[in-house]
Amino acid sequence: MLSIFFQGMALGAALILPLGPQNALVLNQGVRRQYHLMTAGLCTLSDVVLICAGVFGGSALLTQSPLLLSLVTWGGVAFLLWYGWGALRAAFSANVALASEKAMQQGRWRIFATMMAVTWLNPHVYIDTFVVLGSLGGQLPAEARSWFALGSVSASLLWFFGLASLAAWLSPLLNTVKAQRIINALVGMMMWGIALKLALQALGMR
Repeated sequence: MLSIFFQGMALGAALILPLGPQNALVLNQGVRRQYHLMTAGLCTLSDVVLICAGVFGGSALLTQSPLLLSLVTWGGVAFLLWYGWGALRAAFSANVALASEKAMQQGRWRIFATMMAVTWLNPHVYIDTFVVLGSLGGQLPAEARSWFALGSVSASLLWFFGLASLAAWLSPLLNTVKAQRIINALVGMMMWGIALKLALQALGMR
């Protein structure tokens, strides 16, 4: 069963490593050293729920409900545009230090809500967990599915906590005015780029 475990871990890692909204949020909170481990834990917990739902039969729900996928997609587009606008506004603010200070004052509940939106309003999350992992894991025998899901979950846990810890460790280098401008600009452009890609896919212009 170890081969199934490592197969799930390898596939989970391949899906989670590309920079996306979740990774950007964990990175940002790590640089600020603000509830970064909580953010990593919530991202991991969300992946546990989504991966298990996908591997143990939830993929049928998504494939049979185009309306649900459409609602999630456009909700995600709206949120990513809003989040990207906030990051770009902070990047080009006349007083980036003040903008960073305001960001640091975010309470844990606002960070929690942002993380939940970034995760659950991102249709790519459902495609990765329900369609890709679900279709592959769902073909395995019942006992092997558990090992496959455990491997995929382990990849998420190691990645999110590793990213949060590394960002916090590098915080003295990255938490400067110049670095914050660059990080916020990159995050803003990435969020808008993902939103545009999602919108084009939803409109059938792949």
